Amino acid sequence: MNAYEKIYETVRKIPKGKVSTYGDIARFSGNPHWARVVGYAMYSCDSSMGLPCHRVLNRLGETCPGHLFGGENVQRGRLEAEGVKFENGRVDLGVYGWNGLEDYEN
Repeated sequence: MNAYEKIYETVRKIPKGKVSTYGDIARFSGNPHWARVVGYAMYSCDSSMGLPCHRVLNRLGETCPGHLFGGENVQRGRLEAEGVKFENGRVDLGVYGWNGLEDYEN
């Protein structure tokens, strides 16, 4: 299994209403130095893959640039629809952060 496949397998597990960071996805995928690789993998991801990529945020709990999800605030809107709350443009990772153990259910 290559790096992207490991990353996609990990992202697939993020439960509805939870988020993760590039760095945590890297760690959960087996290499804590892969944060940039996770970013490239998310950028390369095709919507037909059915991955919940909108649940991956930067280390500060901020969303990705608008063009990655088809427009400004699309990622935020998808997260809010799942019950994730934003304060000052950020998600509280202590509240909504995924611990890498729970599996995606929806």
